[in-house]
Amino acid sequence: MNEKSPILRLPLLPVKNNVLFPYLLMPLSVGRPASIAAVEAALDNDDKEIVVVAQTDGEIEAPDYDDVFHVGTLAQIKKITRNDEEEFLEVTVQGVERINLLDMDLSGVYLRAGYQIDPIDDRVTPECEALHRELLDLTGRALSLATPQAPAELGQLLGSTDDPLRLVFLLGSLISLGLEKEQSLLEAESLLEILGLMYEYLKHEVEVLELRRQISSQAKSEMSREHREYFLRQQMRAIQDELGESDSEEAEVDELRRRLDKADLPEIVEKEAEKELTRLGRLSIVSPEYNVVRSYLDFLLELPWSKSSKDVMEISRVRKVLDEDHFNLTEVKQRILEHLGVLKLNPRAKAPILCFVGPPGVGKTSLGRSIARALDRGFERLSLGGMHDEAELRGHRRTYIGAMPGRILNAIRRAGVNNPVVMLDEIDKLGRDFRGDPASALLEILDPEQNRDFRDNYLDLPWDLSRVFFITTANSLDTVAAPLLDRLEILRLSGYSAEEKIQIARRFLIPRRLEEAGLRRKDLVIETRALRRIITRYTREAGVRRLEQALGRLARKVALRFAEGDRSPVRVKAKDLPEMLGPEKFFQEEARKRLPPGVATGLAWTEAGGDVLYVEASRLPQAKELKLTGQLGDVMKESAQAAQSYIWAHCKRMGIDEKLFTDAGLHVHVPAGAIPKDGPSAGITMVVAMASLYMDRPARADTAMTGEVTLTGLVLPVGGVKEKVLAGRRARLRRIILPKENGKDLRDLPEKLLKQVEFVFVERVEEVLQAAFEELEASSSKGPKAPARSRRRAAAKKSKSRQGSEATASPGRR
Repeated sequence: MNEKSPILRLPLLPVKNNVLFPYLLMPLSVGRPASIAAVEAALDNDDKEIVVVAQTDGEIEAPDYDDVFHVGTLAQIKKITRNDEEEFLEVTVQGVERINLLDMDLSGVYLRAGYQIDPIDDRVTPECEALHRELLDLTGRALSLATPQAPAELGQLLGSTDDPLRLVFLLGSLISLGLEKEQSLLEAESLLEILGLMYEYLKHEVEVLELRRQISSQAKSEMSREHREYFLRQQMRAIQDELGESDSEEAEVDELRRRLDKADLPEIVEKEAEKELTRLGRLSIVSPEYNVVRSYLDFLLELPWSKSSKDVMEISRVRKVLDEDHFNLTEVKQRILEHLGVLKLNPRAKAPILCFVGPPGVGKTSLGRSIARALDRGFERLSLGGMHDEAELRGHRRTYIGAMPGRILNAIRRAGVNNPVVMLDEIDKLGRDFRGDPASALLEILDPEQNRDFRDNYLDLPWDLSRVFFITTANSLDTVAAPLLDRLEILRLSGYSAEEKIQIARRFLIPRRLEEAGLRRKDLVIETRALRRIITRYTREAGVRRLEQALGRLARKVALRFAEGDRSPVRVKAKDLPEMLGPEKFFQEEARKRLPPGVATGLAWTEAGGDVLYVEASRLPQAKELKLTGQLGDVMKESAQAAQSYIWAHCKRMGIDEKLFTDAGLHVHVPAGAIPKDGPSAGITMVVAMASLYMDRPARADTAMTGEVTLTGLVLPVGGVKEKVLAGRRARLRRIILPKENGKDLRDLPEKLLKQVEFVFVERVEEVLQAAFEELEASSSKGPKAPARSRRRAAAKKSKSRQGSEATASPGRR
């Protein structure tokens, strides 16, 4: 202690587990009330000075003179940051000089220190210069051992520090010496003593770092001695055998060996399995490849290489199962029976690739289950909707981490036989992006000429897929690639009429929903009138999925009543439906009672069934162009242009003034405007709408029509006739104009509906116009024209004579 130095007083800041060296900056978090008050008091001074000393015990929250070291540092506050809640302060201080603490004043809100400046004897002697150079060498070694890629700036900073005292204090702050060693550096009396202490401490740190590097090097060399370790493990196994002990790794290999001996594998497969099993025996259980090989062998041995289910090819049984599970669908069932009949006569024949196409809810997936049940085969369903990665079908190569087999072979493994029925659902919703095109992968999977030697990327062995009975489903074929479509046998499932839905509900849906709800048949009775109202007012669909949901809701309401104790049977009437199912969601489709000139009634096909649409035409004065609205597709726009061109070309024959075309434009609109529409089947409807406008003569309001029109006036056939006719009947339309070639499609309609609707078959536009502008029966005392009745009778006879023929509506025409 310097006796000549005066005694000074400043606020005191005790710190925990740290020592502040002169010349250096130190960030501190100040949270104790007395410490915060000391910092604030120091800020009031011009020099912002404060005394910083280290506590001997960091657990003490209110230290006194005996709880702190008596050698500290005079510091100056450089920066302060206040917390939002003012719970603590972030303070940066810089050491100025070493001090000796003489006393502490504990009476105020903060601690005050009585101290004297105690400068360090910094005289440089030859011994100091030698220690300084040794410290620089040790510092370089320490940096290379601790951080081989240490920033170059750190080494430059230490090397550029000419002052030995500053170098020692900087090293003391960088190296974790501990509180006692740091305090000993601060308390050293001379530069020589400080350099000696730091040399001792730094040498110890270098020795520790060298030992750590040696240990790390030994560990790496042990990991590289995998071959030597294998022989040691073999010796250990031999010792365990002598002692009667078992090794889990060897037991796994032996178990796989027993499974391989029992499996009846093809020669090429058995050879590959033996090769992989031998490789597994040489691998260490800690090797990353061990689990890869083990998983591969497990999958290979689980596949049913030689296990097949024996088909039950009794056509009468198959017919019975299909009739039990599905109502109507006569043509589809017949096509299925034909394919199965061929397989019965020729078991070596290629299994057909059936594709069920139709609106949602018409029974496509359940037909696949019925076929599997009828043949007594395993059934697996794969949903392809939204699939983008072809590796999901072909599998991933084993070189990738987390590789898995494709979904096709996984389905066969789950089925347990090599000839299951596999349903590929929603093939029209396959995706395509940078990961590949799953539709292209299906070309090999579904082609009988290629799939006999199908190779999954994971298995990498030939597998015969020709034994698998593939069934695909789609709502529409527009998005299916043409090469894939060429491999499929297309079976179209149309929507159901209201009468068919009633029968389906009685035979299948209601019993199934009652069983799921735990009810008996007598517990819930739904009247036919109520069932019909559910079909027409609460659902609007081609299938029966939403109908089944509505019936399930009724069953759950009755089940709740029974669970609450009221077990009286419930009879649902039409008037009870608003209370049980809520307000009606749809209104009965009604045709417009009267049509103004320029409006015609058309029929459209959608994925959810048929629909009625109206084509509206209006002249635009002082305009020239043809304007089309209603979200029409390109094909539908071309139909409108062809219709206008035909009427313009034959305006004199139709009694239309040619100036009507040159003096004004034409606007054609098809409600509803928010729904996209496309297809050529609205061609004759647009002709009638435009002719009605130009002739200023309304078309018949009870007549709807569908058909494609050509520029020369021909009427071409379209598809979706059954759905369109059902939609017209729901709207209570009595007459429907159809292309003559679509007469064969009427055989798909119920006999009752054929008697309720008058069909007019046409070949040219002239016949369409004659049928569309006939006088209504109600306003004519002579009744309908004889040609119309004769055409209807001829069509009915023609339809009955072709009951066994197949509908061949042009694909893609709607």
